[in-house]
Amino acid sequence: MSPSLASSTSLSYSREDWQKGYESQRNELDYWIDDVEGEIPQELEGTLFRNGPGLLDINGQPIQHPFDGDGMISQVAFSKGRAYFRNRFVRTTGFVEEQKAGKILYRGVFGTQKPGGWLANAFDLTHKNIANTNIIYWGGKLLALWEGGKPYQLDPYSLETLGLDELEGILQEGNTFAAHPRIDPSCHMDGGEPCLVNFSVKPGRYTTIEIYEFNSNGDMLRRQAHSIPGFAFLHDMAISPNYCIFFQNPVRLNPLPFLLGFRAAGQCLAYNPNETTKILLIPRQTPAADRPGSGDGKVKIIDTEPCFVFHHANAWEEGDEIFIDSVCYDSFPSVEPNVDFREVNFDTVPAGQLWRFQVNPKTQETSHRVLEGRCCEFPTLHPDRVGRSYRYLYIGAAQSATGNAPLQAVLKIDLETGDRQIWSAAPRGFTGEPLFVPRPNGTSEDDGWIMLLIYDAAYHRSDVAILDARDLSLGPIARLHLKHHIPYALHGSFTPDYFGPGTKVKF
Repeated sequence: MSPSLASSTSLSYSREDWQKGYESQRNELDYWIDDVEGEIPQELEGTLFRNGPGLLDINGQPIQHPFDGDGMISQVAFSKGRAYFRNRFVRTTGFVEEQKAGKILYRGVFGTQKPGGWLANAFDLTHKNIANTNIIYWGGKLLALWEGGKPYQLDPYSLETLGLDELEGILQEGNTFAAHPRIDPSCHMDGGEPCLVNFSVKPGRYTTIEIYEFNSNGDMLRRQAHSIPGFAFLHDMAISPNYCIFFQNPVRLNPLPFLLGFRAAGQCLAYNPNETTKILLIPRQTPAADRPGSGDGKVKIIDTEPCFVFHHANAWEEGDEIFIDSVCYDSFPSVEPNVDFREVNFDTVPAGQLWRFQVNPKTQETSHRVLEGRCCEFPTLHPDRVGRSYRYLYIGAAQSATGNAPLQAVLKIDLETGDRQIWSAAPRGFTGEPLFVPRPNGTSEDDGWIMLLIYDAAYHRSDVAILDARDLSLGPIARLHLKHHIPYALHGSFTPDYFGPGTKVKF
């Protein structure tokens, strides 16, 4: 066992170091990354995109929750052993307005209020699209995603904002497009071709879930909508060949403090440990007489243990059983009003753990077990295994095996043998979401690289780390030192298309 896998009674970090990673980054930069430890693999070709809140204040007025910060896209383009960096803010309507005004003009979903107290916020239900959660290149479009609104399209070469994208008229007024699309690598409904699956949510006393599926050209293949009882906080989705899978968390929304201007909407959520979490199984294929076994097309709602889920790792089917691996919390990790999120007490905030659920849609029986008890978040795996049984999972993790703490490590879990590998950036490095990038012509499920951004508090800068996914314990094979820091990002993606200098603009 690696020494870093052992538990520790002392903190692996300082709060001051962790807090500095939440400083705004106002500069937009373009440059070749020349400060590199190790060597960038010559066969690594393509572009890494990351999205996250780049501004944690507006002209000195602080954002009260990082999820309310304006989206900033970071791009690292790899070719022939070199890498080029570029970052740009998504110039949403709200971003442009607030930068011109020099002050906060919109309430945030998770905690930010307009200046002026409750009177200035009462009955103002308008939110700005912050486009800060994820970014994906699909169907020839680069889309910045935020689950509360439509995607913003960007030029993948320059990162110039091209405007809101309604996906060829598919998204109408009031439609949203979630920030957690899944790519089915080989859809049996489409002759084995890949397809992108995403969803939108309209919560209320009855919540409407709409599901969209697109081919690799961006053309819509399937669309369906379902209404389920009760309020649903749905951030992520898992897919299997036959189902879209959601977890309806046991939370309730009391909108009154939000309407009266005392709280943001996200601060009006309350977790109820006495209610079950509900697993929603939505068939991806509608029933038809000429498709035996296509099911009845109805949504199945199955009760399971109370827990709160932001992110799913994967799901797959074995006979009559469905397996779902998810990061679970024992309550909703909220931030209370008038509390600086940088001063959060990690000892009182729930830590995420990796659980495996086993569900039988016919009998509606469920069970679960804990796969990883260490504080962890942001799972990733080989893209060819999405919706299929898999062996290797990679996930951001705390340095210590027990307790809650910022993510400082990457953990590899062999789900067949139970073996673990870990690489840690502690004590002064802080990690986010790892991303698995397959090696061209790879021969095994773990033949590829793990890429992630690391905030290095010692130099107040961020690094791009590239690790060999076959053995994380060897440490980075390349560590690219940026000239500045990037505030902690949320999600991102990798495309084998190279969008760095020397390419021709296709627009």
